[in-house]
Amino acid sequence: MLTKKQLDLLEFIHKRVQRDGVPPSFDEMKEALDLRSKSGIHRLITALEERGFIRRLAHRARALEIVKLPDAMQVKTGFTPRVIDGDKPDSTPARAMSVDTGSVELPVMGRIAAGVPIEAISQVSHNVHVPQSMIGQGDHYALEVKGDSMIDAGINNGDVVVIRETNTADNGDIVVALVEGQEATLKRFRKNGNAIALEAANPAYETRVFRDDQVKVQGRLVGLIRTY
Repeated sequence: MLTKKQLDLLEFIHKRVQRDGVPPSFDEMKEALDLRSKSGIHRLITALEERGFIRRLAHRARALEIVKLPDAMQVKTGFTPRVIDGDKPDSTPARAMSVDTGSVELPVMGRIAAGVPIEAISQVSHNVHVPQSMIGQGDHYALEVKGDSMIDAGINNGDVVVIRETNTADNGDIVVALVEGQEATLKRFRKNGNAIALEAANPAYETRVFRDDQVKVQGRLVGLIRTY
């Protein structure tokens, strides 16, 4: 049986993974549970891991996977794990294509920088299969991550991110941003007046600030595919 704090943390992690495709940071967990230090979060995570509800992924920065949820929460949320193994079929259709009732085939549109922005790529390189539950309404595509600037958001070099096409974002969303019409990057989005900040999730990288007319949102992160 879980304590209230353990249950609150598990539900918060689950909601963030469902929304962003990646777990929240320890600072975000601490703030959400109104704890004074990260040590309290570490204790809660250890307790959840010992009880078999989550799993920490070895040698990866703050990467958590939800293994199961309490029965009551499963009924309420319709739980399905969001971090899955990658698959690379040979065919390369230009849009998402249904494969069966449980999965969808998405085009991987090249690489996206999680670091210094790289030249935007719009050519299909291969396809990946993703769970139907990860895909909502609208068009989706996938991008291979290059770089380590988002590791504290659980996004590692070589991961494939699933993106829902959109040209709008809320503060805190992880987005594909096109900078000055030619460079694409994966960052956390913040807007303040006429300025847009693209935040890394790695203290080694500085937040970059642009005028709002210099940045175009091209999609929002909804899932993550990891190959082991």
